[in-house]
Amino acid sequence: MTGEAEVNPKAYPLADAQLAITILDIVQEAANYKQLKKGANEATKTLNRGVSEFVVMAADAEPLEIILHLPLLAEDKNVPYVFVPSQQAWEDLAV
Repeated sequence: MTGEAEVNPKAYPLADAQLAITILDIVQEAANYKQLKKGANEATKTLNRGVSEFVVMAADAEPLEIILHLPLLAEDKNVPYVFVPSQQAWEDLAV
């Protein structure tokens, strides 16, 4: 992990290390039940369709601006969202 000092301040709210581990466990369980969508396009589609229940974004995505529309859309749809410090752990998930 690159460290929280390098995380873009636009990535708010940012989960701490313990919360990020808990979120990863939940995401892995969702992947096992085939209930997980990955990527900004899929997240946007599910938010627009009213299917999303929770949105997780990586704070170290490059460029971060690609996903910064998701918090606005999530707030509009009353869907909770959070940024996790690194996308490294998410890349290991098989969907």
